Amino acid sequence: MGGNDEPQACQRQETLVTEIMSTPEEGGGEPPSKDEKTWGMLCHLAALAGFIGIPFGTIIGPLVVWLVKKNEMLFVDEQGKEALNFQITMASATMVLAMITCSSGGIGAIAVLAVNVIFVIIASIKASGGEHYRYPMTVRLIK
Repeated sequence: MGGNDEPQACQRQETLVTEIMSTPEEGGGEPPSKDEKTWGMLCHLAALAGFIGIPFGTIIGPLVVWLVKKNEMLFVDEQGKEALNFQITMASATMVLAMITCSSGGIGAIAVLAVNVIFVIIASIKASGGEHYRYPMTVRLIK
């Protein structure tokens, strides 16, 4: 009973790891359509709303785009979650660094904001090309 089940369990585990590690394109899915690429790019660019004076816009912008299109487009669902996770991570880092570096003028927080803008631009360009972009240094809270 136990001897036969072990190879099947290992095979299921290998299949699960392969599914988790592969992107939709690698997994045999179709490449994103032009609309999906555009909406995927907007998921990332919407974070810039926070830099034009909208309170919490860096999180609200991608959240709105993701909520509107996540059920219609798989690529937008993926990119929206990625954008949200990155913006939550950046907001947390900015708040912590702002508190720590208050006496030094908040240089650390300003650096985080600059990194945020740079990575948003990179992600937007990659998404507009249909690439499945993953931000570095991101805590992935939304799965």
